[in-house]
Amino acid sequence: MIVIGLDIGTTSICGVALELHEGRVVHVLTQPNDSSVGGTAGTEQDAEQIMRIVQRILGELLTLSPNAVGIGIAGQMHGILYTGADGHAVSPLYTWQDRRGLRPSSDGIALAERLTGATGYPVYTGYGFVTHAALLDQGEVPVRATALCTIADYAVMRLTGRIAPVMDASNAASLGFFDVERGRFNADALAAAGCTPDWMPQIHRSMSKVGDYLGRIPVFHAIGDNQASILGSVKELPSSLLLNIGTGGQLSVFTEQFTAVRGLETRPFPGGGYLLVGASLAGGKAYAMLERFFRAVIEAFVGPEAAARELYAAMEFLADRKKAEKDKLIVHSQFYGTREDPGRRASIEGIGPSNLTPEHLIAGFLEGIMEELYGFFARLPGPVKDRVETLIGSGNGIRKNRHLRSVCEKRFGMRLQLSAVEEEAAVGAALHAAVGAGIASDHMSVGGMLPEYAGKSS
Repeated sequence: MIVIGLDIGTTSICGVALELHEGRVVHVLTQPNDSSVGGTAGTEQDAEQIMRIVQRILGELLTLSPNAVGIGIAGQMHGILYTGADGHAVSPLYTWQDRRGLRPSSDGIALAERLTGATGYPVYTGYGFVTHAALLDQGEVPVRATALCTIADYAVMRLTGRIAPVMDASNAASLGFFDVERGRFNADALAAAGCTPDWMPQIHRSMSKVGDYLGRIPVFHAIGDNQASILGSVKELPSSLLLNIGTGGQLSVFTEQFTAVRGLETRPFPGGGYLLVGASLAGGKAYAMLERFFRAVIEAFVGPEAAARELYAAMEFLADRKKAEKDKLIVHSQFYGTREDPGRRASIEGIGPSNLTPEHLIAGFLEGIMEELYGFFARLPGPVKDRVETLIGSGNGIRKNRHLRSVCEKRFGMRLQLSAVEEEAAVGAALHAAVGAGIASDHMSVGGMLPEYAGKSS
């Protein structure tokens, strides 16, 4: 029995066909998300181009698996787009990378900071309702807009022919001003932010069907990519800690009870319970910055032809020399700030005459990336932290860099298991559809359908 999962990421869009009884991905299709709108520094994307890619992937998967019994969708969180009365987009997708919330108001305070003070809800630039508040303030909300939603919710709308979005709590909470414990938007907070209640999307149970694709295949509510990655990676939810390092970095752990922890986000989990999440804005982007720096040096001194190729393999070779174990550099890798302090910048400490070398920089960057994530782990409540028995890694940043995995094991003091599938969020979306279709009993148990972890981490 096959279910299909789609993950609409910031840089790529992935679809999988998952054979449930065997716990095996039988087909995978991935295409670049080449929808960036010019002149926006990559923070806005063309929603219709995204839908063309989604339709293309879905069409190919259904050609290969015509008897699929359900479709689940996950996607990048926090970002929003506006839809009109006919259910079609009337704006670009303003992604989670949007920086409007950093613009100072007349009092010199950044919008996101001012909204946090006015509402009592910690919100950050890139959160959907922060972006919405900024667009309202600037008079840039499209005049034909009647609703807003995430890109994954928009895909569900288009695939099922709906003209108004409905949202699962996992996506709704990512927009801001959401009472996670009660599962609803806080109308007073939205009003204090200048957002009228008619902009609040409807919240529905995540397992319910939204409609049918092609009149025959059930499509279920979209869920956040963070929650989907957990579903597609973790076999035993209560005792596992997931590190996902891709463009950014995330540490996620499940808890049955609502818990608020300073510096961590509490996110709804489909079917009940919560995730405590620490999110770094750099993660794999920090290491990519270092690679670009090395190439810029080569280009400056040797020429553009010598710098044409990526240098990750060469960086791995340098890391193998292990000459950087003494006289280490201390790298604070917050190159893009943090959620709590967007203006924060990275730094490198301890530079001396013997350690300003590529090897020391590589080691320092890897340890800095992991140190930020470990800082989130240190904030977990004792009962949650003590329950963790399994450390799981996912995302290309950690999957493709054995030195980063080694640093991870050393810092956390646990063996790192790699998730069994590389398309974690798409597989999690497929498992979500399996629950919605009644094939799996609940979200807590779908981890039993996953294959065993991918063995040794290095």
